[in-house]
Amino acid sequence: MPQKSHRLIPRQEVKETETAKKPAAAGFSGLGIAPNLMDAIARLKFIEPTPIQKRSIPIGIEGKDVIAIAQTGTGKTLAFGIPMIQRLAQIKGRGLILLPTRELAIQVDEALQGVGRHLGLRTAVLIGGTPLGPQRYALEKKPRVIIATPGRLIDFIEQRIVNLSDIEILVLDEADRMLDMGFAPQINKILSLLPKTRQTMLFSATMPKEIVVIAQRHMELPVQVEIARPGTAADKVTQEVFFVDRGAKSRLLEVLLQQYPGPVLTFTRTKHAAKNLTRQVKIMGHNAAEIHSNRSLGQRRDALEGFKSGKYRVLIATDIAARGIDVSGIELVINYDLPSNSEDYVHRIGRTGRAGLAGRAISFATFDQRGEVRRIEQLIRTALPVMQLPQLPPERPRLKPEPADHGDRPAYPRPRRQESSRSSEQPRYQRPRRNEAPRGPRQRRPDAPQGSEQSHQHPQRPAAQQPERERTFGRKAPRRTGRR
Repeated sequence: MPQKSHRLIPRQEVKETETAKKPAAAGFSGLGIAPNLMDAIARLKFIEPTPIQKRSIPIGIEGKDVIAIAQTGTGKTLAFGIPMIQRLAQIKGRGLILLPTRELAIQVDEALQGVGRHLGLRTAVLIGGTPLGPQRYALEKKPRVIIATPGRLIDFIEQRIVNLSDIEILVLDEADRMLDMGFAPQINKILSLLPKTRQTMLFSATMPKEIVVIAQRHMELPVQVEIARPGTAADKVTQEVFFVDRGAKSRLLEVLLQQYPGPVLTFTRTKHAAKNLTRQVKIMGHNAAEIHSNRSLGQRRDALEGFKSGKYRVLIATDIAARGIDVSGIELVINYDLPSNSEDYVHRIGRTGRAGLAGRAISFATFDQRGEVRRIEQLIRTALPVMQLPQLPPERPRLKPEPADHGDRPAYPRPRRQESSRSSEQPRYQRPRRNEAPRGPRQRRPDAPQGSEQSHQHPQRPAAQQPERERTFGRKAPRRTGRR
């Protein structure tokens, strides 16, 4: 019999614990969730389901196909994770979750483990940028859920390590982003290897034509759940735009970092810009980290964990690497560069204002980018307020360029060519050939008269018959004409 704890619990703590459990039970109880999962939800202190969870969980538990359109940060992971865990406890098959980035795969795995760890849920994460050995070992343990990026999953399929014939539940998370990143061929190949009779749940922030094609070909009477119009931003995100010269962007950023003291997520178009901007922000006196494709998985994880814990106040990222950023409490999102794709704007600003909290998104646009701003406004169906530039600080001296960042790979300098050991004073005709011993000084012929030097003559010909030839020293000798 377990011993009772004699820790004194204050009366106020008991009331808060009881009131925290009651809303959790009341909020999720009508969704058809099993009691053991309800206990896990209460343990995680989830009080009320989000709109996407409230509408998607009952449909997923019934085993129906789902197309869910919702903004980033609305709780989509549990919207498909809870139905998957509950149904896998009732059937013999496995679940497969496809997503665009390795950071997002790690965070989805953490969320599923938080709910299903006490139920014996076993997962395997298959992502690029990490050794194959640990992932192969995780597959040998026969996990019930495989969380993978399309490229790495194809690698294991081609090596005949992964067999998809027993997949009963498929989830396509952030499907629009996977298509934008060019994973359509891999997704179609994976879908062709799955059983025809399965449950498919598709989650996306937008609804491009490619997703409609996937739904028509690979889903059976899907139920569409639309929490927000495709392309709309979160309701509690205040959006603004500054028109500023390209050279004054860093000074405007310095002003905004002083104005907003909370965590700031900044987006650039290229990894080179992210690296340079990180250096500038550090010179401004702020702790900053960068996330882009040139950073290794360990470096990305350190930057993300440091941003979550408060070690880094500013996180600078590109669009490809930022899809796995799931951090609550981001006060400000800054689009230092406008995205090349207007739909990425919705994903960027969705990093703030998560879980019903208020947030702010500020975009920097040059004066020749008015057309790009107009396309964003047409997508979100909202006019962006144009803000007046504040007083900017004086320009800082330019930074010296750093060598290229190769992640964990050492950037070895190219070795310098060694100078030739041959003396430049030695004539070319006196230098030895490659397979010949070094030549010494010219030797006099035994039959030559005293004081004369041996001339360069053919050894089989007398000196009188040796034709006179002009030394060309690398030039082409003139062509002989006529007969001998």
